[in-house]
Amino acid sequence: MKTSLPRKLQEMLSDFSDSERTLVLAAYEAADEALQGKMRSNSHPFIEHPLAVAHIVWKEIGLRADAVTATLLHEANRFQVSRASELNKTPLLESFRAEYPADIIEIVEGLNNISNIQLQEANLDEERYRKLIISYSTDPRVILIKLADRLEVMRSISILPPGKRTKKLMETMMLYIPLAHQLGLYRIKSELEDIFLKFTEPERYKEIVRKIKETEPQRESLVRSFINPLKDKLDREGIRYTLKARTKSPYSIWKKMQAQQISFDKVYDLFAMRFIIDCDGNHAAEEALCWKVYSLVTEEYEPDTRRLRDWISKPRDNGYESLHTTVRTKEGLPVEVQIRTTRMDYIAEQGGAAHWSYKGIKGGKDHLTHWLNQVRNLMQSSEEEKYEHASIALEELLVYTPTGDLRQLHAGSTVLDFAFEIHSNLGLRCTGARVNGKMCSIREKLHTGDVVEIISSKNQKPTADWLNFVVSSKARSKIKQKLKEEENARAAVGKELLARRLKNWKLVITDADLAILAKRNKFGNLNEFFGAIGNGQYDVALVKEYLQHKLEAEQAAEAARSAGAEHAEKAPFAGVDSGDFVIDRKLNGVDLKPAKCCTPAWGDPIFGFVTIRDGIKIHREDCPNAARLRGNYPYRVIEVRWRERKDPKDSKTKDGEKGDTHKRRQG
Repeated sequence: MKTSLPRKLQEMLSDFSDSERTLVLAAYEAADEALQGKMRSNSHPFIEHPLAVAHIVWKEIGLRADAVTATLLHEANRFQVSRASELNKTPLLESFRAEYPADIIEIVEGLNNISNIQLQEANLDEERYRKLIISYSTDPRVILIKLADRLEVMRSISILPPGKRTKKLMETMMLYIPLAHQLGLYRIKSELEDIFLKFTEPERYKEIVRKIKETEPQRESLVRSFINPLKDKLDREGIRYTLKARTKSPYSIWKKMQAQQISFDKVYDLFAMRFIIDCDGNHAAEEALCWKVYSLVTEEYEPDTRRLRDWISKPRDNGYESLHTTVRTKEGLPVEVQIRTTRMDYIAEQGGAAHWSYKGIKGGKDHLTHWLNQVRNLMQSSEEEKYEHASIALEELLVYTPTGDLRQLHAGSTVLDFAFEIHSNLGLRCTGARVNGKMCSIREKLHTGDVVEIISSKNQKPTADWLNFVVSSKARSKIKQKLKEEENARAAVGKELLARRLKNWKLVITDADLAILAKRNKFGNLNEFFGAIGNGQYDVALVKEYLQHKLEAEQAAEAARSAGAEHAEKAPFAGVDSGDFVIDRKLNGVDLKPAKCCTPAWGDPIFGFVTIRDGIKIHREDCPNAARLRGNYPYRVIEVRWRERKDPKDSKTKDGEKGDTHKRRQG
């Protein structure tokens, strides 16, 4: 190993296999070359930052060489990509694809995307930004590396200029502390909170730290008086343990003082007694031993059963295991007690990935994979605790406005959906957009991280086609509403125009006539029909033609009825029965003709249809044209039937039969 390598890098390499060392060294050399000449705010080489982040990733979170490699490659690519165009070079990420495994490249891409997020301090919606960060973390190691990166930045925050320092503090509190809490990285969360308090409330921070130190002797005395009555009992049971007095962090104390409006002296749960038990057995043995210690403690001190928390029988989703309770000392002081094994304590302090490195436990890789899956599930779940975040499900995406405001949309959303998300009027006038600087149509589908600038025109109007590609309920509702308003306006114009023309023509139209015209011309309703008249799509003169034809048909039908009544006793008519024609088998009478399309024969079910020039034509009920004629021209259809007649031959035969029968009876 080269002695010239940085100490932190040497520590990491000593823990990796030969193949892993090769990857990490190559990534370090790429980062070192790309960052040559780049300095931090304290004038130190910038390579210190990615090395420190990689060290946190490895030692404090417990990830392995692939995550360390990705951390270094990300910093190399991030700096080089900004200079690639001016130096006419291929971006490093493209060359990395051929040299490194695909999963490492995926982590690098996720880190690059998060680094490009631009926060709007004036209008920060922290929930959406947390969702955006998580949406980029397709590999759960991305979010863990990003937390390590933020921890290193906060540890070095004193070197930043005041303006940049304020921004980092705000981002940390709003975005990264909640994420650390959710993932069970409590030590990292606590450290970030304390640094936040140190730089935002420096006087309060100093006062709390001073009082913690001043009260340390009292706490040590309380620890001795608390454990003394328990020593013999624990020894008799052969229980090996370590007792720690865990003092609340300055930030936690400050928050309790703020919430309850109390002084430092009134914070009763300033510290907790933690029993850390040695146990090399399986989980069942660990659980039994923890409950044994619990029983010994509660025999000696009165427990508050309301504050019992059993995270051993059912660990938290992030892997945290411990028994928590509160007891009262002989003097009546409340004391929080935590009971856990050495393994549980190590994992609670270091985070779930510590499964990998705890005493080199067997199956460490399986534990790490399991924990990473838990991280993935946590990032896609929803909790109601204070620091939990709502899920960013696969059906969501997050898009920027040009000013950096972040908007949440459904997956599959288009430019037009985004325009309506900004403002309804902007959506109605939208003609397209610049997406990441490129001109796109209103149909263009968006992706998480896109920067969208809407282009609009006062002459733009929505069309029914818009409903075929928008996905948001807001867009669909506003489009339908606007289309309805425009349809009503056109209908009002059409209705007025028709009324004016009818008055000029001295014609009257009924609601039934309007329904027939709308149906015949395939309009969905009368509003659409009037609208078509209003915008000239339907010629109003056709209404006049319809009414005139209807009038002629009614006159022809009336004439036919009159002729039928006049010749009721003459062939071929036998008169009128309840207003229906009754006709003989001959169809050659004046005004009555058989239809050639179906050639009715005597006895067929029939109906009459009044034509404009050929009188009344008789059709079979099953005529191919029957449905069309009855549907489109119901006022020209008349009911007719065949006249019932006795056949002379039939009568003769019957008379003959009667005569023969009479003769037989006489005989």
